[in-house]
Amino acid sequence: MADELVKGGYKDVGYEYVNIDDCWPLVNRDAKGFLVADPKRFPSGIKALADYVHSKGLKLGIYGDFGTKTCGGYPGSKFYMEQDANTFASWGIDSLKLDGCYSRIEDMPFGYPIMEFYLNQTGRPILYSCSWPAYTATPDYKAIANSCNIWRNYDDIQDSWDSVSGIVEFYGANKLNFSHIAGPGRFNDPDMLIIGNFGLSHNQQRYQMAMWAIMASPLYMSNDLRRMPEESKAILLNKNVIAINQDPLGVQGNRIIKQGDIEVWTRPLQGNSVGVLFSCIGGATTAQVKLALTNIGLTNPSGYNLTEVFEGRFVGIFKPNESLSISIDPYDVFLVKAAQL
Repeated sequence: MADELVKGGYKDVGYEYVNIDDCWPLVNRDAKGFLVADPKRFPSGIKALADYVHSKGLKLGIYGDFGTKTCGGYPGSKFYMEQDANTFASWGIDSLKLDGCYSRIEDMPFGYPIMEFYLNQTGRPILYSCSWPAYTATPDYKAIANSCNIWRNYDDIQDSWDSVSGIVEFYGANKLNFSHIAGPGRFNDPDMLIIGNFGLSHNQQRYQMAMWAIMASPLYMSNDLRRMPEESKAILLNKNVIAINQDPLGVQGNRIIKQGDIEVWTRPLQGNSVGVLFSCIGGATTAQVKLALTNIGLTNPSGYNLTEVFEGRFVGIFKPNESLSISIDPYDVFLVKAAQL
């Protein structure tokens, strides 16, 4: 996958982490309590793999668990946090996802910050991905953001439209107003991109990429880059959409309109611009949408220059009281950047 990130042009547009998920170690620690990579799956060890990934100009991530075991039944980091943090740093790890299986929820407000402390003590920059809020009924997002760089707060994504749309609805409802916590260095993580797999149509793949851009979501691909359909690859490599996702302000977008199958989301961008996403999440025919800019929060009297993001196509110059008329196919999106004049 590291080779394919480089060869396929993914590294050139910003994808940089190759992340190992659960089940990478042996089921038991060694006599001194150290984690040991499965020698059949990683015959040269994790350090050698990290060195190889780094030689490609990329970064290596790994998986752990706050509890006594990982979700797959492998050794967790409870009672070994300092030792594991030092192990990961010595291997050259650049990112740690810390899950929450086989743990006590009441311990999480203490345990996750402890691992943050030990990761920082290593002196190695390690992106810290927490599953803390995913296990908590009423997460303390301020505390979570103080310790974690990104955090999962909903169900694991599956390769299906129902899964993607369910995650988006959770983010659209925005209970506890978790969107306002997001910013540079701290982001909500709705889970991986499943573009290029089997469960989404072409329109639905465009929808996921656009939604993850508006929601300021980490862009982790869960797919086989060796077998990537060209139309899916084009979506994942779209520089204009990635630019919306990676906007330096780091503000998470929010849903401002939900009427039947039609939704409108907006996200503030740098340079007095706004990302606006119109989506059609169902139906069997093309939807016609007509809205005045004032109805979607675009009220600057001088007006806006609108550009369609996927193709970079000029849409027009609009005053706030003027209406934008668009057509959206079922399960598709119309993503625009509105630059203030």
